[in-house]
Amino acid sequence: MTDIRRTLLWVVFTMSLVLLWDAWNKHTGQPSFFSPPAAKPAAAGSAPAVGASGVPAPTATAAAAGAVPSAPGAAAPKGEQITVTTDKVKAVLDSQGGELVYLELLGQRDQNDHSRNVVLFDRSAQRVYLAQTGLISATAGAKLPNHFTAMTAVPGPRTLADGTNDVQVRFESQAVDGVKLVKTYTFSRGQYTIGVQHDVVNGSAQPIQPELYLQLVRDGNPPPGESSFYSTFTGPAAYTENSKFRKIEFKHIEKNDAEYDRKADNGWIAMVQHYFASAWLVNTQQLREFRAEKVGNNLYSIAMVLPLGEVAPGQTKTQQAVLFSGPQEEKKLEALAPGLDLVKDYGWFHILSKPLFWLLTKLHGVLGNWGWAIVALVVLLKIAFYWLNASAYRSMAKMKAINPKIQEMRERLKDKPQQMQQEMMRIYREEKVNPLGSCLPIFLQMPFFIALYWVLLSTVEMRDAPWILWITDLSAKDPYFILPLIMTATSLFQVWLNPTPPDPMQAKMMWIMPLVFSVMFFFFPAGLVLYWITNNLLTIAQQWFINKRLGV
Repeated sequence: MTDIRRTLLWVVFTMSLVLLWDAWNKHTGQPSFFSPPAAKPAAAGSAPAVGASGVPAPTATAAAAGAVPSAPGAAAPKGEQITVTTDKVKAVLDSQGGELVYLELLGQRDQNDHSRNVVLFDRSAQRVYLAQTGLISATAGAKLPNHFTAMTAVPGPRTLADGTNDVQVRFESQAVDGVKLVKTYTFSRGQYTIGVQHDVVNGSAQPIQPELYLQLVRDGNPPPGESSFYSTFTGPAAYTENSKFRKIEFKHIEKNDAEYDRKADNGWIAMVQHYFASAWLVNTQQLREFRAEKVGNNLYSIAMVLPLGEVAPGQTKTQQAVLFSGPQEEKKLEALAPGLDLVKDYGWFHILSKPLFWLLTKLHGVLGNWGWAIVALVVLLKIAFYWLNASAYRSMAKMKAINPKIQEMRERLKDKPQQMQQEMMRIYREEKVNPLGSCLPIFLQMPFFIALYWVLLSTVEMRDAPWILWITDLSAKDPYFILPLIMTATSLFQVWLNPTPPDPMQAKMMWIMPLVFSVMFFFFPAGLVLYWITNNLLTIAQQWFINKRLGV
């Protein structure tokens, strides 16, 4: 039994060292053992490659039937730049196709430079992240206005005025074979959603079969400043009622083996990163197609294509859509579209994380501080698992009480390993001690604490949320490393409270492992470290109390 425990500890210790070394390599820009080197930004001036479905390059005069035109790179042709400002966002729209090329979230501070706001959509040498819409046709050779077509912005206000609830920007395209596309953006007060109305005006002499594409294009790089010591998802996602939420990793787009529904009569598409997301939403039940492609060097797209039916000569067809682009505030996302709250990444323990987040928000409503809400939630979890933990700690206390007897026996029989093992089992039976009795209770509650870890890691409300004194942002690392040092000290104190393993090498490992793990905590968000400190202190208190009662 001791050999099994020793082997498991060696495996955990070795893997921890490997993961730490790999994380340090990624942090310093060195090659990683488990993932390819970080992708570079799309080069300015580089033309996008032809898409997997025969998508034409920007200079092409006509798209293949039903193919979404390729996305431009950083040095794409530019029309008039229209800047719109509300109380929540500053947006830039390009009259070249009426695409959204810049979006700044006012009041959401950049993690790396607090003098700047978070920027999601952007078109620069460092970042390509765009929202595009346009028309394609199922008829081979037919030309329709798309996001490369020149448009004219109708004059009007560009700033949300006091006393008004919204500001609109209307684009009218040039006629393409007699067909015009009118695109109207509506920015509303207090909202991260943008209403986008598309009016297809058929001024030709023939009926047309237009399809509207709603597309998000992004380079394959993680947001700047992301930590190498914990992983969060960056990339496209799609949702349908049939297959639910699906992340689509860039590497699977490259291999053309991404798994998601290609067609449905419901659903949405999104581009996800840590704390923030953008999504095209059409909540009416109508047929749509989902497409994810590589459209250029380190450039990827996720698109939703909606057939609009036949539009007769002289008629106009209207299609409404909503573009969300903002923080992953769970309750607000739930209200926008079914399943949209799933862009908030809870890892594997989503079924546990949801109720834990609900409880955390309730505690925050009472205490008014996210830091104290974290402390209170850990206290409630420790109370809920008190008797389960008590069983484990009683087992540890008994192990510690008989440890001198074990050590004497090991020294006496050190040259007779088989007899030593039999004698150890006899002592355990006589003392009614299960050497693994402390493991099962801990394993049973681990999913809850891992789920809480993901809640704290993914909750955007932690950004810029203060706790006390020097902790002014629970989503950022402790600037003075005080919390990680306290966490390390409490972890070492826990080792001292636990029974000393009979194997000297195993005993040394028990002291080394907290020091190894503590390295990561120096780079973790303060809220996560606060959670571990609280758990450690409560564990120490309960274990000390049980040890004292048993006279250990």
